Amino acid sequence: MTPLKEGDKAPYFEGINQDGKKITLDDFKGKKLILYFYPKDNTSGCTAEACSLNDSYSSLTEKGFEVVGVSPDSANSHLKFIAKYNLAFNLIADTEKKILEAYGVWAEKKLYGRTYMGVVRTTFIINANGIIERIITKVNTKDHAKQILEEFKI
Repeated sequence: MTPLKEGDKAPYFEGINQDGKKITLDDFKGKKLILYFYPKDNTSGCTAEACSLNDSYSSLTEKGFEVVGVSPDSANSHLKFIAKYNLAFNLIADTEKKILEAYGVWAEKKLYGRTYMGVVRTTFIINANGIIERIITKVNTKDHAKQILEEFKI
């Protein structure tokens, strides 16, 4: 579980997107950012979540949101994932897990009695001043965009 709370300053991040371009928190100053963390490209839940955000991308951007996804997958994996589903937003390759750790979403998980380290699916809504406005830990992968819009009553 993330140690961050709503009202905290968002940890600075920088990473490489699917095209090898550097993306940083500073790129979103003055904008609202949906920073979502997910376990793996091309898995059912992660694909549903990305497609939900993509299907509502124009609605989200009309409301002033930018969308960025982060996972430990490689930039090449992200490039293929974006091409396959025609995603309109950036995905950051956090292969060294620095951003995942900074946001407290790289954590111990349990599945079928097995313990392992993995990404805890979490979305952070960061306001124009770099403050975490919302943290969504119970992500509805199929309707994530609707879930975000309802959080903000918009």
